[in-house]
Amino acid sequence: MNNNAPPKLNTPPGACDSAIHVYVAGTKLAPTATSTPPDWADLAAYRRVQKRLGLSRVIIVQPTVYGLDNSVTLDAVDALGLESARAVVVVDKDTPVADLRAMAARGACGARFQMLPGGAVGWDSLEPVSRRAADLGWHVQLQMDGRLLPERAETLLALPCPLVIDHVGKFLEPVTTDHPGFRALARLLGTGRCWLKLSGAYEVSRAGPPDFADVGALARAAVALAPERMVWGSNWPHVSKLDDPPDDAGQLDTLLHWVDDEALRRRILVDNAAALYRFA
Repeated sequence: MNNNAPPKLNTPPGACDSAIHVYVAGTKLAPTATSTPPDWADLAAYRRVQKRLGLSRVIIVQPTVYGLDNSVTLDAVDALGLESARAVVVVDKDTPVADLRAMAARGACGARFQMLPGGAVGWDSLEPVSRRAADLGWHVQLQMDGRLLPERAETLLALPCPLVIDHVGKFLEPVTTDHPGFRALARLLGTGRCWLKLSGAYEVSRAGPPDFADVGALARAAVALAPERMVWGSNWPHVSKLDDPPDDAGQLDTLLHWVDDEALRRRILVDNAAALYRFA
């Protein structure tokens, strides 16, 4: 693996990475943290990746290990500037509205819910946070085992703000498009208010690179259903696979396997991301 080689995909101007995490060595971890983050994965390290991939914009997602302390994430957005960066933060039902507004002023545009081990906020906060998110013009970003989507579909359909689902649904065991979990995802996408991140296939795929064919089949089906609400993310620094991380250029190049049309790839990387994350 050549970690300096550029992607095969011709990255268009304005392309956005919708899923990265930033860490700062020595930052206090939340009581809910289930791992120790890499001390090298700071903003300077990501900027090298960004340059290699030819990306212009980035969404910094609050890592689970920092819980409700969004300072590292928001400081990274401050450093990059609002012309090229936004944040997805972690808040709960007790977070003061004034704090939410202050985060919005610094580039926060979504509230993250991680429903797998390590998440700091649970289902009881989803509805009250989503109401505040709607007032602020934010979305809710959700990561959960996609196989359980049918159990939560009615709750998710009732959210008053847009919903962004992580990692092609994050089906912890690969499924096919006729699985009830994917059918529930398709139903959500059909509302016109649900978005999907084409990211993180390596975390669950049994087929592996370069196309992650099992997850790729779901991605291709989702793109066909709602091409205007797909975004792409690298999921850097790949904290679930630190011993054998995927190549970042290869992550971008999954779009060559999952999306046949160059204009549609540009739409996913540039236009869709600009609309969702409110870039000019």
